[in-house]
Amino acid sequence: MHKMKNILSKEVKIALTAITAVVLLYLLISFMKGVNVFKATNTYYVEFADIQGLAVSNAVYAGGYPVGIVRTIDYDYARKDRVIVGIELDKEMQVPVGTRAELESSLMGGVSMHLILGPNPTRHISRGDTIQGAIHKGALAQAEALVPTVVSMAPKIDTIMANLAQLTGDPALQQTLHNFAATSLYIRQASQKLDAVLAQNVPEMMTRLQGASKNLETLSGNLAQVDVQKTLDEVNGTLAEVKQFSTQLKDMSTDLSNKLNGTDSSLGLLLNTRDLYDNINTSVVNLNHTIQSADTLVTDLKQHPKRYVHFSVFGKKDK
Repeated sequence: MHKMKNILSKEVKIALTAITAVVLLYLLISFMKGVNVFKATNTYYVEFADIQGLAVSNAVYAGGYPVGIVRTIDYDYARKDRVIVGIELDKEMQVPVGTRAELESSLMGGVSMHLILGPNPTRHISRGDTIQGAIHKGALAQAEALVPTVVSMAPKIDTIMANLAQLTGDPALQQTLHNFAATSLYIRQASQKLDAVLAQNVPEMMTRLQGASKNLETLSGNLAQVDVQKTLDEVNGTLAEVKQFSTQLKDMSTDLSNKLNGTDSSLGLLLNTRDLYDNINTSVVNLNHTIQSADTLVTDLKQHPKRYVHFSVFGKKDK
């Protein structure tokens, strides 16, 4: 009896050891796959048209942080146009409504799943719901999309390169480049000369400007010291005197005109009496006639003095 107990005890120990080894092996395999069997998770499903080589135990990221793993991958044999991927996310991970999943291929060939969370963090989908998945169009995918365009442009590029080679081999272009180089050299020399002129003349000009500025400042100071109101008063007084003089001159002109046109004064009578004018005119004519007669007499006296004077130096009468 005692021997039977020892045999059973030994078998139990072996069974317990085997069970423990299996559990440890499962835990080790799960750990190597990235599965934490001691952590509570929630299961969701993602629908893809192409999983791009996604494998079980690949990590699932949200915002670049691993929040779960891929647990199952099942092909939909009924529809034949989709693959259902089961993912386990951390229990603390709440998936907002409108979340989608994207598969991104790395340069090393691995594929990872990234969750693009929905805009409303207060509304969440339930465990076991399906999320829509797609392929992330990274740099490689965009480059692949551009390949047809590049291929179609290749003939045009060849034509452009041929035209460019023909253009660069044209002697006229080489002459133009030589002319441009000569022009550039001339401009550089002119610029150097201009710099020299400016370096020589600008300080002198600045000195003159400073002197003019000082003179202007002095003039401004002198103008500020001028009693403007006094000057304006003197000008106004001068203008008043000029106005008074102009009025007096106008009155004198009017009075003179009245006297010249009237008969109250001697000058008016002289200017306005016709008889007096005629008498004066007659007197002037007679006076002119008398002067002409006297002139004729003097002329005759000079020509024939013996007609009017009879005398002799010796007292003898000239016969």
